[in-house]
Amino acid sequence: MSLKETIFISPETGEKLFEHEGGGLHYVAPESGHKYEYISGFLDLVYPKELNERVKYHKHFFENLADDYDRYMPQTFKTHKEDEATVRNSFIDLLNLQPNSKVLEVACGTGRDSEFIAPRLNKDGQFVLTDISPKMLKICNDKLANTEVPKMYCLCNADHLPFPDNYFDAVYSFTAMQYFDIKASLAEMARVTKPGGKIVVGDHSMPPWLRGTYFSNVLSTNPGILAEVPLNDIPVCARNVIVRWVIGGIFYLIDFVVGEGEPDADFDYMIAGARGGTLRTRYEGQLEGVTKEAKELAIKAAKAKGMTLHEWLDSNVKEQAKAQLGK
Repeated sequence: MSLKETIFISPETGEKLFEHEGGGLHYVAPESGHKYEYISGFLDLVYPKELNERVKYHKHFFENLADDYDRYMPQTFKTHKEDEATVRNSFIDLLNLQPNSKVLEVACGTGRDSEFIAPRLNKDGQFVLTDISPKMLKICNDKLANTEVPKMYCLCNADHLPFPDNYFDAVYSFTAMQYFDIKASLAEMARVTKPGGKIVVGDHSMPPWLRGTYFSNVLSTNPGILAEVPLNDIPVCARNVIVRWVIGGIFYLIDFVVGEGEPDADFDYMIAGARGGTLRTRYEGQLEGVTKEAKELAIKAAKAKGMTLHEWLDSNVKEQAKAQLGK
């Protein structure tokens, strides 16, 4: 048995997957024994295997639409008097790609953005493309056949990305967010992106200031137009978040830098003024309320000692507490 290490991980267990070249090409997770086969020429890493009805419907819809998708999509740009190549390239500019970047495109569809990403990468880069529709992925693959960047394709869900932590320099997904579990998918995109890497995502959304206008009423015959921008779903590690409305103002575009955990801040600098203290002591050191008289006396006593209220309270509370505890 010949096993070759790959970039893929099991969407079920997170184990590294190895390419198994004996007895038919497939991928295995040696510890758990999970096995992943090819479907229609693409590695099938969709998880869970039993799709819910909503996802199943959308997969079926795009499988049936794949052959006509490229004929219909330009209509959106023509409606809003935009040049598709110029607009898509402006989105991809936000990824800050280098020729050797490792890039993931989630739900690449027929490759309408992919064909603008691939030429920005050279043989030292890597372009990984995913979709849940084999027919869409096949069309995309054919379009990119003559580009030099090494490419990898797989079938997967956006909320179970089969890639290791901190692997990609940039992640991109446009016009498919409405079909995802957005919160889980953005969390996954952030997980697989290196700290300092870029994520750019977008989909339909009529901005608040246009809702109820004639413009909005005409376009909202497509109910997806009225989707909300998923601001509450952006992960806590997002930094420098920018939200734009693009393509006639009816699509949102979110781009952000991936950080690590919550933002950092200095909560321990001493705040100037009579009250004093730090942001941390004001948050963590709150005591039970005292009477108005006690507060006024404390303020006067602190002032008489030339201390901030924080310093006076902190020293006196400690002193009294230690005395009563016999310390």
